[in-house]
Amino acid sequence: MRITVTRTGGFGGLTRRATLTTDGRPDAADLEALARSAHSEGGSQRPLGVPDGFQYEIETDDGTSYGADPRLTEAQSKLIKRVFQDGS
Repeated sequence: MRITVTRTGGFGGLTRRATLTTDGRPDAADLEALARSAHSEGGSQRPLGVPDGFQYEIETDDGTSYGADPRLTEAQSKLIKRVFQDGS
């Protein structure tokens, strides 16, 4: 599964994007489960955020979902952190 996270907004208004592929990763099942949870708990439209908060777009082979600070779910938070940490 290919997972792309795009973060926009924040104080500086910069955009950051990272992508990782789960193929061959020992934690693939965990990442894919997080992605499915993030999609099921996330919105299908961009939510309103808070001033200077970040908004996130999560894209996978299964579709696209959205989230925003400070109302990210636990699955969204974990997935976003791992994609930005391990992705490129």
